[in-house]
Amino acid sequence: KMWITNGTIADVAVVWAKLDGVIRGFIVEKGDEGFSAPEMKGKHSLKASVTSELVFQDCKIPKDRILPGVKGLRGPFSCLNNARFGISWGALGAAMACFHSAKTYALSRIQFDHPIASYQLVQNKLAWMLREITKGQLLAYHLGRKKDDGTWFNEQISLAKMNNVDIALEIARVSRDIHGANGILDEYPIMRHMANLESVKTYEGTHDIHNLILGRYITGIQSFTRTA
Repeated sequence: KMWITNGTIADVAVVWAKLDGVIRGFIVEKGDEGFSAPEMKGKHSLKASVTSELVFQDCKIPKDRILPGVKGLRGPFSCLNNARFGISWGALGAAMACFHSAKTYALSRIQFDHPIASYQLVQNKLAWMLREITKGQLLAYHLGRKKDDGTWFNEQISLAKMNNVDIALEIARVSRDIHGANGILDEYPIMRHMANLESVKTYEGTHDIHNLILGRYITGIQSFTRTA
């Protein structure tokens, strides 16, 4: 299993796998024979996070390490739903950091005796960024209210995760435009957020998968697999 956050440093791994054709949850502990979790190196994104590969080679665990309360996809999907909801908020945090950096830079960068914040094109970009952040916040907040009252469902979560990551990535790119060439310097947070958001775009479900989830909801037709 690839791209497992904190796998190398964790004492316990919760692994979802099939047992007699049914998906079950298993507790695997560090030090179990046949189990290893090497760290994945060479990342350009999420460098502060430990990312690992979980390797199982003739790994055996006792029966009492099987999670008793869940069978099938309900267990892993409940984990995914909460992670995707969290991402819809986390991506906005990166977007807000890029927006505030762009605003601060635009007010302090003087060109032709005026701050670049005084130019219409820059103000238009800042206004667009604020608009998209606000819409994303309202979307995530509304979804949180539905989570609290138990009325949220998978398609809403997919929409929020995908939408807010998309706008955050575009806000990072627009912020980099406002910073000009300085935007690529590590003095500013833009490229770090942009690189991290590229990972966020694909983890906990790629945009393609979320679009197919929404497509199934809209049309009533699933397109994940073809039936004869």
